Amino acid sequence: MHILQEKILKLTDDKNIGNLTLRQIGELVGEKLPQKVKHHLSQLERKGFIVIDKKNRKINRISNKANSGNIFISIPIIGTANCGPATIYADKNIEGYLKISKRLVPNKKSVFALRAEGNSLNKASISGKSIESGDFVIVDSESTSPRDGDYVISVIDGMANIKKYRLDKNHSRIALLSESTQEYPPIFIHENDDFRISGKIIDVVKGIKQ
Repeated sequence: MHILQEKILKLTDDKNIGNLTLRQIGELVGEKLPQKVKHHLSQLERKGFIVIDKKNRKINRISNKANSGNIFISIPIIGTANCGPATIYADKNIEGYLKISKRLVPNKKSVFALRAEGNSLNKASISGKSIESGDFVIVDSESTSPRDGDYVISVIDGMANIKKYRLDKNHSRIALLSESTQEYPPIFIHENDDFRISGKIIDVVKGIKQ
């Protein structure tokens, strides 16, 4: 474990540091850069050592890591979906599991993860996060009747893709849009097309950049 993480954990044993700024926490552990403090707090939460409750301004230490099962769940990673044209087959083979806070998911049984490929949604905003290649999108498979403007997983002719859903009432069609630094044409869906919505994207877990 990184020495800063050890110092932060020791702090949480003595006091609630959730009401302190990153800079104030840094002063207590000997780190001048707030972003480094933020990074190591995130790492401690990801590893299951602490729980960060931003709403109530609390950071709680999990004294027994076995108890972290009450806070985190593992959701299946079901393949990959393309952020550009629908080019990757939407099979349902579980590739692994993603450990995630229960606060991020409304219903464990209906939620799964997909690995995004492509950059056509790198200007999207889902909980303030874009979707880039290598990120995981968290999908609620029970939300198959999206509202205009939702981000969805759709399957076109057996191919999965991630897009912004727009209902074009004037022309009686569905438009699947990109939001990217590059230009991608919209995908227009006719009512007779082999098309379905597999779920709504409810969050994004950013991939780790090498």
